Amino acid sequence: MIRKLRIKLIFASMLSLLLVFFVIFSIVGGLSYRRIVTDADSILTILAENGGRFPMKELPESAPAPDMLPDENRRFSAELPYESRYFSVSLTAGGHIASVNTGKIAAVDTATAIEYAQSVLDSGRSQGFMEDYRYAIYASGEGSLLIFLDRGREMISFRAFLLNCVGVSAAGLLAVLLLLIFLSARIVKPFSGNYEKQRQFITDAGHELKTPLTIIDADAEVLEMDIGENEWLRDIQSQTKRLAQLTNSLIQLSRMEERPQTQKIEFSISDLAEETLESFQALAKAENKHLSGHIQPMLSLTGDETSIRQLLSILMDNAIKYSDGGGKIELTLEKQKNSIRLGVFNTAESVSRESLPRLFDRFYRADQSRNSRTGGYGLGLSIAAAIVAAHRGKIAAATQDEKSLLITAVFPI
Repeated sequence: MIRKLRIKLIFASMLSLLLVFFVIFSIVGGLSYRRIVTDADSILTILAENGGRFPMKELPESAPAPDMLPDENRRFSAELPYESRYFSVSLTAGGHIASVNTGKIAAVDTATAIEYAQSVLDSGRSQGFMEDYRYAIYASGEGSLLIFLDRGREMISFRAFLLNCVGVSAAGLLAVLLLLIFLSARIVKPFSGNYEKQRQFITDAGHELKTPLTIIDADAEVLEMDIGENEWLRDIQSQTKRLAQLTNSLIQLSRMEERPQTQKIEFSISDLAEETLESFQALAKAENKHLSGHIQPMLSLTGDETSIRQLLSILMDNAIKYSDGGGKIELTLEKQKNSIRLGVFNTAESVSRESLPRLFDRFYRADQSRNSRTGGYGLGLSIAAAIVAAHRGKIAAATQDEKSLLITAVFPI
């Protein structure tokens, strides 16, 4: 239980941190990419408005160092016309290539420019990226002008930024994971101590209660021999027996949660299921309930045979107790891939879906009004869950129509 608590704490913390990193880097990365696209589109607009070239400011001969871009484009550097690499393709009104201008780029020749332009025309898009070239189609006279702007340096920087983010995030997550593994032991230590004290108290108190319960039962038998049978002695013996059963169940549950290293052997779970099914037939018939089984033969399981026998008995007893009058109970055992599936189904008067997650809690009763009639203490399914967990399996409860209950235990082979 404590180990599961530590795992859940570490998992929740790591997942939260991962989500925070993802959101932060998504926002930062999105803004960076948007800035690259916005700047590229602004440059493409300048080029399109000037026939595929940068406009140059006309200055008098006596003017100082030139600022080559007009005032409306001053947010860009004066070196932009010399730094930018671009090429353009003129298109006719029918969408055919009329001319190519590659004078401002060395990495692309005419044939490559035509190939890029054809790919854009085939895609049907008027704007986007072709590899590291940002392109856009603009109306120009009777045709159109397709301009490609090289954004290679910006995209390389952007990818390097993303790669660095991933690397830093991975290193940070690893560091946090190591810290959580170390610190989680201290965080759950108070809970672990309290849990161990509670478990030890239950075990010790259970053992201490056994002696007075045995004495009370023996005294009741002696009194019965002296004064004969009467309802008060029968009530004392009945309640003593119930209290002894409750004490034994609590001790057993406490021991099962300790996960002791028991000797596990391979045994036939099919034969065990057949025996259990046969032993409950008389009880089901006495209560006018139909009990059936679908058990796949020759299935073996490695584990504690006594515990699995008890698991089958608990599930069958629970199904018969809480099924409706004239109801149906069915035991299923089958192999599914690399696991063995044990299922116990029973019809019922009412099964609330909200109660299903709590069925395996200690002392929980889905129907409190039936306690006196059915007996028990709400510990049976808790013990069943502990047995399944000790065999590295999973147990779950489900209902399809809120008029039936299916408890399924899956054991790995």
